[in-house]
Amino acid sequence: MSSESSSPAFGHAMRSYFGFDSDYINLNHGAFGAVPKPVVEAAHALTNRVESNPDYFMRLEYELLLDEGRARLAQLVGADVDECVLVPNVSNGINTVLRNFEWAEGDILVSASTTFDSIARAVENITGARPQVPHPGVSKFILDFPQSHATILASFREHLRAVKSQAPNNTIVALIDTIVSQPAILMPWKQMVKICKEEGVWSVIDGAHSLGQELNIGLSEADPDFWVGSCSKWMYTKRGCTLLYVPKRNQHIIKTTLPTAHSVLAASEDKPPTAFVMEFIYFGTVEAIPFLSIKAALDFRDSIGGEETINAYCHSLAKAGGRRLAEVMGTSMMVTDNEDELIANMVNVELPFPATIASTKAVFRVFQNRLLQDHKMYAGHFFHNGKWWTRACAQIYNEIGDFEKLGYALVAICNEIKEAEAR
Repeated sequence: MSSESSSPAFGHAMRSYFGFDSDYINLNHGAFGAVPKPVVEAAHALTNRVESNPDYFMRLEYELLLDEGRARLAQLVGADVDECVLVPNVSNGINTVLRNFEWAEGDILVSASTTFDSIARAVENITGARPQVPHPGVSKFILDFPQSHATILASFREHLRAVKSQAPNNTIVALIDTIVSQPAILMPWKQMVKICKEEGVWSVIDGAHSLGQELNIGLSEADPDFWVGSCSKWMYTKRGCTLLYVPKRNQHIIKTTLPTAHSVLAASEDKPPTAFVMEFIYFGTVEAIPFLSIKAALDFRDSIGGEETINAYCHSLAKAGGRRLAEVMGTSMMVTDNEDELIANMVNVELPFPATIASTKAVFRVFQNRLLQDHKMYAGHFFHNGKWWTRACAQIYNEIGDFEKLGYALVAICNEIKEAEAR
């Protein structure tokens, strides 16, 4: 794509820039992302360049290209480039941070009831898998949605103060989502970081869904202690590319990458990277291309209008699509009195499904298989706060009719499961 004027309008015309099957409707972009064809083509060209001379590329070219990508990301998130490194995924980044803390008995790790599964499992592992090793306790911050940002903030401060009263002289670390995965909820994370500072608590931010979905991230201004965000979910890079932001004041805490780095590439003489950046240049043989696809992904986004234009379309569609989905299913959206408060580019809508049906693997498989195999589409489905919900993602290639089709498909699947349960 050469210019914004040459690109098609958002909606189904944009499908030509993605590799979807002609009959597939993707309303689950937040899970695995989708890579635009121009990014795929740029990645293929880089792969050919690597394979033409792997040693030359990895020893003499890779670091320069990596630095270009880090610089573009740093500009996007409003941070110093030497505070931004890349890791394969959000789980790796969060684990890198949490496992570098020098925990002592009595320390507390605060996670939420909505913390993503792999991160919650990491918390369980760190706080109790090896009882013979000094480890923190865990405190669960309960979040039942919908609830307003004001309520979340008041409850969060109250929770931290209660934890501090139990461990007044110990390290307390809070895990905070920028946008919860399920249910998809835009969180007041910047205000939560501020509360952490005021209460003397470390903030570790899971920004898995922010890059490409949240404007004006402004990390230097928000000033979290650590921040991790996927580039491949919403920002269109190849899968396996994640930003780990560590401000310089905290880089001494990160003593090792996961796995521990084998740094064989020499620093540039005219602009040597910090020791922190150096550790993350090369920490084992992995596919290098996802990290190097940042430039192509951001170039593509710029060519179709840029961050504000993309997110304006997706946010508007998420709300309109959510309303239509609720109308088709005869239910309601997960919102507060302010519809914009909890919605970014994903929307939660209640399913016409009784709470008496348990959330089991068998029920999950019926939803999954029917949506993918019979209806050629997908959106998330989950149980939260006494109700069943679907999570639908809005992207530049979607239109409101996609949400309508999803609604009819989900009604049919819900009826099928209810009939089976009644037998």
